[in-house]
Amino acid sequence: MSRPQTTPRADVYARVTDAIVAELEAGIRPWTKPWSAEHLAGKVSPPLRATGEPYHGVNVLLLWAEAVARGYAAPIWMTFRQALALGGHVRRGERGATVVYANRITRIERGDDGEDLERQIPFLKAYTVFSVEQIEGLPAHFYTAPAPGLAANERIAHAEAFFAAVGADVRHGGTSAYYAIGSDHVQMPPFECFEDPESYYATLGHELCHWTRHPRRLDRGFGRKRWGDEGYAREELVAELGAAFLCADLGLALEPRADHASYLASWLEVLKGDKRFIFTAAAHAQRACNYLHGLQAGAGSQHAGASPAIVASAA
Repeated sequence: MSRPQTTPRADVYARVTDAIVAELEAGIRPWTKPWSAEHLAGKVSPPLRATGEPYHGVNVLLLWAEAVARGYAAPIWMTFRQALALGGHVRRGERGATVVYANRITRIERGDDGEDLERQIPFLKAYTVFSVEQIEGLPAHFYTAPAPGLAANERIAHAEAFFAAVGADVRHGGTSAYYAIGSDHVQMPPFECFEDPESYYATLGHELCHWTRHPRRLDRGFGRKRWGDEGYAREELVAELGAAFLCADLGLALEPRADHASYLASWLEVLKGDKRFIFTAAAHAQRACNYLHGLQAGAGSQHAGASPAIVASAA
């Protein structure tokens, strides 16, 4: 009797999606609150490896959610063995967080005509990391808090420079923020209409992530046919995640937009119906961010980003 096939890869997709669905059902967007951190790495930061390299894609969401749930301020995560190599040790009884690694393996198969065929097989692997706040004995810089800084109360120079370098047609006026694909422009309310500078830049980042979906750029559609359909909800989730990633890259706090509360139900419907879409959405969001970063002076061809077929970034 043959053993039933197991699907560990599908289990990883389901575990990650179920965790994010649980947050959304509680009315929490786990990508909007990693901003309480007071650490030398910065008050606002993407999750970082022990080397200081940022995590990408769905791993950003996983580690932000874990940090919010457990109250971690430091954004740095590492494996058990990495902690040992640095002279530290994970405290007894600590539970780690799951991150994933996506890649492809090459398999040679014999075709019907007797010729060898090369086939690329994607795989997803989960592994465990720990916050430095769960680890003792590491070098001091892993725990160091920053010196007090000034609160921003006007336009933020580095954010202004970043968005100006994108070169999009951004028009100001009215009370709505949106991207119009027909005229290929982003519409924004005046800067002075926002409660704080971070809200303005977060909104602009969201709309510029939509801007990357144009056929001349990343050509992202999701089968969208009309306002409010499933394709629309999928694109909104990509832009929401993209804005979160961009704000982390720029050191800006992302405040939840009131008009996005209405999207929670549609996001839940999409995620419950497709256990892999949060991976796809995070990968598309990362690619949109890479595109915008690639338009900065001296960035070369970085904006090409990863293939949208890749459903999770390397951990």
